[in-house]
Amino acid sequence: MRRPVALLGLLAGATLLSACASLAPAPACPAGQSPARLIQLGFGRKIGDQVGVSEADFARFVDEELTPRFPEGLTVLDAAGQWRSNAGPIVREPSKIVILALPGRAGGEDKVEAVREAYKKRFSQEAVMAITQPACLGF
Repeated sequence: MRRPVALLGLLAGATLLSACASLAPAPACPAGQSPARLIQLGFGRKIGDQVGVSEADFARFVDEELTPRFPEGLTVLDAAGQWRSNAGPIVREPSKIVILALPGRAGGEDKVEAVREAYKKRFSQEAVMAITQPACLGF
């Protein structure tokens, strides 16, 4: 079982951002943009001591789990994550960051949680990192 990928301190920052976001009023959006939420999901790719989630595995996961739930679009980035294992040492692993822009101030949380649970189950992961921030969205 793996712990969540924490991109060089991003996890600690995510907790702070989540706390701040819940206290801060929603930003006023400029002309041509509407209130939205930016969600970043961090997916570690190691299983045990090996990279167990290949590029093809992750592409299949995107096709089968993410795209059906978020057909409007998403962005996938390669990343280098790290976390402290239960035994104490810092473990580094290749990771994927998925960025979702969801319109409105609420809704879609069930889809995000379903994706996180599907990844944990499919690839024997302990967790998937999630960061949610208020945003403004325009195309």
